[in-house]
Amino acid sequence: MSKKGSRIQVILECIEHRKLGLSGCSRYITTKNKKNNPNRMKLKKFNPILKKYTIHKEIK
Repeated sequence: MSKKGSRIQVILECIEHRKLGLSGCSRYITTKNKKNNPNRMKLKKFNPILKKYTIHKEIK
């Protein structure tokens, strides 16, 4: 008996860190409801390398 749902696991990566071209990356794993949020997520999360809150975007 498997649980079928519309929640999927997504990875969020800092876009500011990627633009700067620094080594390492700030990534978070979270879940989202595919039916309610069909587009890519953008959340403000803490980047420990830059030591500030930045926008993290969903990646494939």
